[in-house]
Amino acid sequence: MSRTATRPDLRELRRRHALALDTAGWLQADIAAALDVSKGSVSKWLAAARRGGPEALRARPIPGRPARLSEQQKQRLPELLWEGPEAHGFRGEVWTCARAAKAIEQACGVRYHKDHVSRLLKSLGWTPQVPARRAVQRDEAAIERWRAEVWPELKKRPGPSGGRCCSWTSRASTYCRAGSRPTAPKG
Repeated sequence: MSRTATRPDLRELRRRHALALDTAGWLQADIAAALDVSKGSVSKWLAAARRGGPEALRARPIPGRPARLSEQQKQRLPELLWEGPEAHGFRGEVWTCARAAKAIEQACGVRYHKDHVSRLLKSLGWTPQVPARRAVQRDEAAIERWRAEVWPELKKRPGPSGGRCCSWTSRASTYCRAGSRPTAPKG
């Protein structure tokens, strides 16, 4: 959904439009499809209007602490991020939440915890990306040789008890109650 469609006045307009369509005889499913909302939302709006009249559909202030970044600063963030981490003094081309938090602090003077930056970036349409980390000295031929020769031999070896491998030593074993000690399997 676009930024403008989430403003309280436009949400109120959408709710009032749903009420007008209901008054015109539209089905709730058709209203939901026309306004691109869920049927549950339409049902909730119409129930509120029945209980409190059209006044119940009015926009209310959003509770909670006000945003620390102004709208102008928020709109500037994607541009700041598109410059890349290296433009802000970081090594490598990967944005992390901690890096983004430092860049926001440098550019806007507002300090955010790295965990909150992820929510802020998500609200701006940025998604987390997992970089493919490969060592520069990585030897693909040696890795393939190990997978083909050594790994199959390791898989064939019996566990430390001499028998087949079992999970009786696992902390998350489903075979013992919490607080009891696991015992070695017989045989």
